[in-house]
Amino acid sequence: MFFWLIFGRSLVKLDKQVLFKNTTHFPTSKIMNRKSLLSVPVLLSILASAALAQYDFEDPPINYNTAEVDNVISRLQEKIDSDDVKMRYDAKTGYLKAVLEALEVPVNSQGLVFSKTSFQLRRISPNTPRAVYFNDDVYVGFVVGGTVVEIAAADPKLGAVFYSLDQNPTRRPQFKRHTYECTQCHAGSMTQGVPGHTVRSVYPGADGRAQLQHGSFISTHESPFKQRWGGWYVTGTHGDDHHMGNSSIRSTETPESLDRERGSNVVSLEDYFATSRYLSKHSDIVSLMVMEHQTQTHNAITKANYQAIWTARDCDVLNEALERPENFQSESTIRRYESGAKNVVDHLLMVDEYRLKSPVTGTSAYTEEFAALGPFDSQGRTLRQLDLQTRLFKYPCSYLIYSEAFDALPDSATGPIYRQLWEILTGKNTDEDYAHLSPKDRQAILEILRETKDDLPKYWASKK
Repeated sequence: MFFWLIFGRSLVKLDKQVLFKNTTHFPTSKIMNRKSLLSVPVLLSILASAALAQYDFEDPPINYNTAEVDNVISRLQEKIDSDDVKMRYDAKTGYLKAVLEALEVPVNSQGLVFSKTSFQLRRISPNTPRAVYFNDDVYVGFVVGGTVVEIAAADPKLGAVFYSLDQNPTRRPQFKRHTYECTQCHAGSMTQGVPGHTVRSVYPGADGRAQLQHGSFISTHESPFKQRWGGWYVTGTHGDDHHMGNSSIRSTETPESLDRERGSNVVSLEDYFATSRYLSKHSDIVSLMVMEHQTQTHNAITKANYQAIWTARDCDVLNEALERPENFQSESTIRRYESGAKNVVDHLLMVDEYRLKSPVTGTSAYTEEFAALGPFDSQGRTLRQLDLQTRLFKYPCSYLIYSEAFDALPDSATGPIYRQLWEILTGKNTDEDYAHLSPKDRQAILEILRETKDDLPKYWASKK
């Protein structure tokens, strides 16, 4: 028997046996005898949605567009409104310096992108690149002569939440939240299907316009250098492993005409544009590499959060309809939690990370400043220590495990995440996905986390 369900504009044919494959003793007659005859279609919709990942985060239980926010920007706004924080206006950069200072975003995190891939694209060009700054919880965009400062906060419950701050001086500046206009681009395949962050690499024309007929790339810690930073300025040395940065092509040219060698190993941008108009003269390669890793790891955490919320909702509905115990979890429910957890674990542990062909060195103090943030264990080790010889981190486990977004995950998400991590780090999981972690790596990460992460399950303390 088959069921036809509507998703978007498409009809989906679903086999009843497949739908109920993971639900034991499914009593359809019992459902039909319940007071509401809507039980069957509701159940089918839930099961089909779970199988096809067709959830809409704008609807309950996420309610992305209308839910109350609680993130670094909403909390800063409260301080501004109560006069606990004064935002100083600068004639050159408007509120940029004040925003960075209030949010503790380092100036040396600056990355410069000259492709026209922002809503302020008319002001962006190779002569006036857009500056992006970030820390663990927020991304800040600045355009020379722009009307607003752009902000994307990593909201612990909602994922990326987008704001703008008007660049006209006022006593109490107001951050304006944006939804639909931002999620059109920042909630799809580039962001793992959730409101999120992304670093995009394009083939830029001489004026900064993205030549999208040639395609584009999402830059992550998995990306080979040859696909990274198209449309970005990049400062730093990296040997013979050339990237797409600092270069452009004519609209009539082929992608192969992009001169990767000429744009590589650039240590100064003085010959490209007037760097004096920016807070830093760098677009440090190390900062860009950290940001690439961070954006998609943030997205993985958001995806796990959403998936846990949706799974719990579906589980409750099914349990009530089937008159099962309130806390009953089917095999399919457990697998959904495990799947979201594995995606986070794989991002945390840098699975499929691109192996550096040459050592990488930045041009600013970002490398040292980033490592100094800690936390540190009793041996002075931190997950923020950078390797930059063959990989990004010395101890390949992401520092975002300390982030507010990670800490806000429900127990149904962190439970399997911590268990999977523990099995990998203790050698109980020998899956090839984690073959890049040597026994020494696993032991070091395990020891660092035991000393620096307060909410680990008790079994993590075991030395066995």
